[in-house]
Amino acid sequence: MTIRCVLLDIEGTIIPVAFVRDVLFPYSRQRMASFLHDHREDHVVRQWAAACQDAIAQERGAPPSYEDLAGLLNHWIEEDRKHPGIKALQGMIWEEGYRTGAFAPDLYDDVAPALHSWRRNGLQLVLYSSGSEQAQRLLIEHTTDGNLTELFSNFFDTRSGAKTEAASYRHIVDRMALRSEDILFLSDTEQELDAAAAAGLQTTHIVRPGTRPGTRHPICSNFGDLSRADSTFTEIIAP
Repeated sequence: MTIRCVLLDIEGTIIPVAFVRDVLFPYSRQRMASFLHDHREDHVVRQWAAACQDAIAQERGAPPSYEDLAGLLNHWIEEDRKHPGIKALQGMIWEEGYRTGAFAPDLYDDVAPALHSWRRNGLQLVLYSSGSEQAQRLLIEHTTDGNLTELFSNFFDTRSGAKTEAASYRHIVDRMALRSEDILFLSDTEQELDAAAAAGLQTTHIVRPGTRPGTRHPICSNFGDLSRADSTFTEIIAP
């Protein structure tokens, strides 16, 4: 089997979930109120804030005021809501943190060497996360392994659809102009892998510490194993 593209999840696949849960989310909660206040004249911030206000209005019957929005959005952060508005606002807040050196993503040890090897062998690398494209680019740019942005050809977020829906992966296949079977999707979440497989993609369940192994997809705990002929999956062969 020849794989031409590796589509990667982020949390629990290339970086510990704890970085998002224990670093990024608390940072955005702490900064949300001051960020909205300081950028209240920024039309992009107001656009995404309005999208959140509209969503809240649909749920509650009336939109909150701009001044009351921060508290509601912090509740969304606690729930890990996937709404594009909160993801966009979080991305802008995180950009400040990355630029000031408040934090730096520490990828799993096997990730950066494998990514560089796969690119040298001609594979396309693509990220797909519920975090916004901006948030993905910031994370990859500021890793403790350096700026890895140039290794990736595309970044997909929830504008492509939910990660547990097969239609989202069909959209990505169309955008990549490849056959679905040419793409290998790596994720720590079995439901996402199910959706990708339903769209015809190859799949491997990445089982990091704390991840429960599934039964419906090939399993791997280290990216290096995916390039070996004796892998539990299939050797990745460059096009």
